[in-house]
Amino acid sequence: MNSLRNRRSFLKNLGVSAGLAPFLTGLPGMSSVLGAPVGGKPQRLIVFFSPNGTIPQEFWPDQPGENFAPKRILKPLEAYRERMLVLNGIDNKIGGDGDRHMRGMSCLLTGTELFPGNIQGGSDSPAGWASGISIDQELKNHFQKNQETETRFGSLEFGVAIPNRADPWTRMSYAGPNQPVAPIDDPRRMLEKIYGKMADKDSLVNIVDDVREDIKKVASKLGEEDRTLLDKHLSLVHDLEKELSREDDSDQLDHPVPDFDPDIELVNDNTPRISRIQIDLLVNAMANNMARVASLQYMRSVGQARMQWLGVEEGHHGLSHEPDKNTKAVEKLVQINEWFAGELAYLVKTLAETPENGADGSMLDHTLVVWVNELGKGNSHTLDNIPFVLIGGEKATGFKMGRYEKMDKTAHNRLLLSIAHGMGHPLESFGTSMYCNGGPIDLS
Repeated sequence: MNSLRNRRSFLKNLGVSAGLAPFLTGLPGMSSVLGAPVGGKPQRLIVFFSPNGTIPQEFWPDQPGENFAPKRILKPLEAYRERMLVLNGIDNKIGGDGDRHMRGMSCLLTGTELFPGNIQGGSDSPAGWASGISIDQELKNHFQKNQETETRFGSLEFGVAIPNRADPWTRMSYAGPNQPVAPIDDPRRMLEKIYGKMADKDSLVNIVDDVREDIKKVASKLGEEDRTLLDKHLSLVHDLEKELSREDDSDQLDHPVPDFDPDIELVNDNTPRISRIQIDLLVNAMANNMARVASLQYMRSVGQARMQWLGVEEGHHGLSHEPDKNTKAVEKLVQINEWFAGELAYLVKTLAETPENGADGSMLDHTLVVWVNELGKGNSHTLDNIPFVLIGGEKATGFKMGRYEKMDKTAHNRLLLSIAHGMGHPLESFGTSMYCNGGPIDLS
C-alpha cells in the first residue's frame, strides 16, 4: 500500500497521468519514489507448460552428466545447454480422485490431491479442483510480502490457444484450495491488463501516444540509463500495438481457438504469431518489474489441438495415444514437441538478450524457467519420469546448471520444495507432506 501511495503522490506532483506508471516502474533511478523493488536479489520464476507427454527416446539424453548431448526435442535449446538442468526420474505420486490427465495437470504445481467432485474423466472417479495452492502462487505471495520484492501484479498468467472452458484439465495455477487461476490467452486482454487500456480491435488506442506528453515532462528528470530503458520500453509497446492492430488478419487474433468441441479443436495458423507476442509481453512486463512470477501455458491437458502450421492434421491428444509402433504418429509428436522447445528457446533467448536492470548480466542470469508437462508419456498415461527441464542462471537459485541428472523415483513435491528454497522461501513442506520426505532435492 505504501508503494501505491508513493506512486500516486509522485505522479500527481509531476502533473502526469497514472497511465505513465507502467512505463516508469522498472527504471532503476525511479524505484525509490515509485515503490518498485529497490534492493534484494533479482529473482524470477517462469513456468512453461506443454501438454500430453513427451517421446522419451527423442527427449532424454543418453548419458547423465555435464557433457550430455541433447536429442531431437531438446535440440532447439542446445545453445543454452550450459544453462539447462534436465531432470529424469521425477514422479508425480499424487493419487486420489480424477484421471491421470486431471491429476497430472492440476496436481503438477500444487503437489496435492484433487477435491472430490463431479467432473468425470477417463477413470472411475470423478473429481474437482486441486486442494492446495500452486508453487507459482506460493512464491508470488512470498515476494509480495516483502517491499523490496513487491511488484505491481505479483504474477502474470499467459496462455496460448486455451479453449473456452474451465476444468482440472485446463488449469495448473491455483491461488488456494478450489481457486484455479485462469491464464489469459488473448494478447489484447493482456495488454489491457498491464497498461489499463481497452485493447479490442475496434477501440485499440495508441498507448504510447496517450502518454507521450507526460513522458516529455518526466524525461528531463531521468538519468541517461533510465532514458535509454524507457525508450526501449516505449518502442516495444508501440511495436506490439502495431502488430495487434494489423488490419489484414487482426480478426484471427480475436479467437485463436473456438469454443470447446471434443471432436474438433482446431488451432489456427495464427498460433505461432500469438505465441511470440505473448512471450514478448511476458519478458517486457518482467523487465519492468511488473511481476516476479509468470506462467506460459500452451493448450491444455487432453487437448486435441491440430497444429496445421506444422503439417499435422490430427489432434495432439489422439496422436499421443497411438502405439509406439506407429512411426508416423511418433514422428508427428516429435515435431510438435520440437515446436514447443523452439518457443521455449525464443523465450530463453529473449531473456538472455535483455540486460538486467540494476544488476549485472542479463535477465536470464536471474530467472529460473521451468518446462513442465502433465505426463511422462502420452500413450501409457504415466505420471512417472515427468519431463522437467530447468533453464536459467545460477544466480537465480544456486542450482548447478549445465547437466543431465537421473533421479530414482523422486516425488515431484521435493522438486517444488527445491524451487521454493532456491527462491529464498525455505518451506518445510509443500503440497502433500508425505511426499516431501527427504526434503528438497540438493541441486547445488
